[in-house]
Amino acid sequence: MTTAATSPEITAGGTAPTVIVPVEGGGGFAVRRVFCVGRNYAAHAREMGRDPDREPPFFFTKWAESVVPGSGAITYPPRTANYHHEVELVVAIAEGGANIPQDRALDHVFGYAVGLDMTRRDLQLAARDLGRPWDEGKNVEQSCPMAALVPAARIGHPERGRIVLTVDGAVRQEADLADLIWSVPEIVSILSESWTLQPGDLIFTGTPAGVGAVVPGAVMHAEIDGLPALDLTVVKAS
Repeated sequence: MTTAATSPEITAGGTAPTVIVPVEGGGGFAVRRVFCVGRNYAAHAREMGRDPDREPPFFFTKWAESVVPGSGAITYPPRTANYHHEVELVVAIAEGGANIPQDRALDHVFGYAVGLDMTRRDLQLAARDLGRPWDEGKNVEQSCPMAALVPAARIGHPERGRIVLTVDGAVRQEADLADLIWSVPEIVSILSESWTLQPGDLIFTGTPAGVGAVVPGAVMHAEIDGLPALDLTVVKAS
């Protein structure tokens, strides 16, 4: 497992350590913020009880510290009995900006990776039913494991390709990036209308249908055509 690198000095005020995601071919990508797109595959929207044809994209955020770079182990979190996997294409932003035109959006992208948006589903749904924020369900330590980034300069900007996740060897999620309701250029452009994007931002672009629970001991394998795969074991908290 690749361990998150930390900055050499932490101030008395408690500055958070910098998470560095490895870049294929060398170097690292320092994570600033994490944005996630909700229900961006039609089949997943339907399995969550929503109509994908009537909702514009919406976003939620996670701490940078939720990112776990590389394959290895992630810890099963407290206060849940329904911890769900969500495999996603991750977009890394290299050039910031606000109100980015859609036809220029890909100029701001550094590269792509396979990632998971792990979710305490029971807490998320309880909050949703009460009209409360999703933070307890979504913004969880070690809930954004991701593989190495591949620069767009090397692979281009994927518009299609198989995205799949297996648990203990059985396929749970499988789709094609072409099934995204909102494409990467649309996501970047729309997101930049509400926030000024910054270098170091990550965007998790949504998950296909088939989300489900994992338990300690579960082995997950996530892959997207053309990108490094991600292999994870869920472990009990020590």
